Amino acid sequence: MAEPRNRYSSVSLALHWIIAAAILVQVLLITAHESTQGPLSGQFVMLHKSLGVSILILTLARIGWRLAHPAIPLPAQMPRWERLAARATHVLFYVVLIAMPLSGWLATSAAGRDFAWFGLFDWPLLPVGGGREAAGRFMDVHETVMKGLYVLIALHVAAALKHQFINRDNVLHRMIPLIPRRP
Repeated sequence: MAEPRNRYSSVSLALHWIIAAAILVQVLLITAHESTQGPLSGQFVMLHKSLGVSILILTLARIGWRLAHPAIPLPAQMPRWERLAARATHVLFYVVLIAMPLSGWLATSAAGRDFAWFGLFDWPLLPVGGGREAAGRFMDVHETVMKGLYVLIALHVAAALKHQFINRDNVLHRMIPLIPRRP
């Protein structure tokens, strides 16, 4: 019998870390937007929108990859509640990483604000109306989902650190190639 995989594939790792880095850049872009005025502020928003739809596309690709390449097994000694929490957190990440850019895209579309994807081509707006009022409601959703994302990130990082330093069960090794596997 073949030994079970103990590491995610290169594609899974790349998608995970690219999306994680993109989320960090998103926070920096919005912070920069809120700290500036005029054309520079608008450029930060355009980059934020471009990166947001890129995150949406990457997340859909990640879900497709995951469906074709199931997750590696969690450690056998992991309690059932932790397994359920881990799976639920991953599903919630997918939901949030779709809902967040989609709500931003809906807000942009409702307001009728065109944007060019990284300045290369016009990104299509969704067929929604409602003007500023609808755009405001979509932005409320966007901001609420953002708060949920922060909670998920905190839980995810805390769980990874717990597994690395308390459980010492090689869970973090599965996602960070530089961490050596413990015997």
